[in-house]
Amino acid sequence: MFKFVDLPVQLNDIESIDKDGQRFYPICEGVEYPSITTITSFRKAAFFKEWRQRVGEEVANRKTARATGRGTAFHSIVERYLKNESIDPADFDPLPFALFQVAKPTLNRINNIHLLEGALYSDYLGVAGRVDCIAEFDGDLAVIDFKTSDRDKKEQWIENYFVQETAYAVMFYERTGIQPKKIVTIISTEEGSCQVIEKTNLDHYFTLLKEYIHDFNSRNA
Repeated sequence: MFKFVDLPVQLNDIESIDKDGQRFYPICEGVEYPSITTITSFRKAAFFKEWRQRVGEEVANRKTARATGRGTAFHSIVERYLKNESIDPADFDPLPFALFQVAKPTLNRINNIHLLEGALYSDYLGVAGRVDCIAEFDGDLAVIDFKTSDRDKKEQWIENYFVQETAYAVMFYERTGIQPKKIVTIISTEEGSCQVIEKTNLDHYFTLLKEYIHDFNSRNA
């Protein structure tokens, strides 16, 4: 059974809104912060544009829809599992359930869950978002991100993952006074591997995070 930890403050949920394909979170009247996912995606926009041109719109749309559906279903199963809820394989497509089975031994390294699928924001950074999980991983408090993929990913391909997770660490510390010790990316792949990438020194990614935010704000001023 996974245990949940009572936080020293109440974190209210925040529903996001979309504006011209970008996601924002209304924090209070007159204040809306961009989603950290929107900010990191902004940095990757040129890459995806080139990829779409190379493979064609039809193929790109099909691959994107498949990956999005796979990831959404996988997240739903993982959330149920971490909430100690029963999971019926018949409720899910075979692929995301198989990816969950691949990740299950790694998920069992999680405990003392502080936040699961919860909204966070930072007044200091001017960003917001919804974190997958903040919990102890192998005994250390971590921001944990759940991903799916066709195959293992090289770290240089997923800098944006680490930047996003660092943002959640900052948001959580600002909101609660509790500082995560590391970020953890869990990637369940269709090849049958579960890739786990841990980062403990976040200074580099915090510097990149501020660059990401500056670029986004400059282009959207």
